[in-house]
Amino acid sequence: MPTTEELFKSSALYTDEKIYTIVKLPARAVTAAAGVVAEVAAPFSALIVDKDEVSLLIDIEMWEDFQNRLPGAQTEGKFRLITFETVLEFDVTGFMALVSGILAAHGIPILSFAAFSRDHLFVPADKFAIAWDVLESSQKELR
Repeated sequence: MPTTEELFKSSALYTDEKIYTIVKLPARAVTAAAGVVAEVAAPFSALIVDKDEVSLLIDIEMWEDFQNRLPGAQTEGKFRLITFETVLEFDVTGFMALVSGILAAHGIPILSFAAFSRDHLFVPADKFAIAWDVLESSQKELR
């Protein structure tokens, strides 16, 4: 099994040209938020439901089209996507710790999301170019 460092250095980075925002809704808004995700059918969106709130990560342009359906929503930031194009097995440990440590050392905050096979992170749009360069440089240093 490859090490965390080997997985990181061999992972191609992917992004799109989209700007995303994260939306906070009351927990009771889960059905409405799920409806938005279903209608958007975008290559990336995320819906997280916990006991206190619903969080929706969505393309900011699409949010502008749907925000009237979800009154009282609170939004935060403009973010860009970075996906690690490596399938990560469920027994891999420390992958996101490695990535977040690299970015934290450069003062770059992240929102991290795990899909079934891949990890994704979102960085503030104004720090995207730096984050991308730092990750690519770190991959080269490990080779």
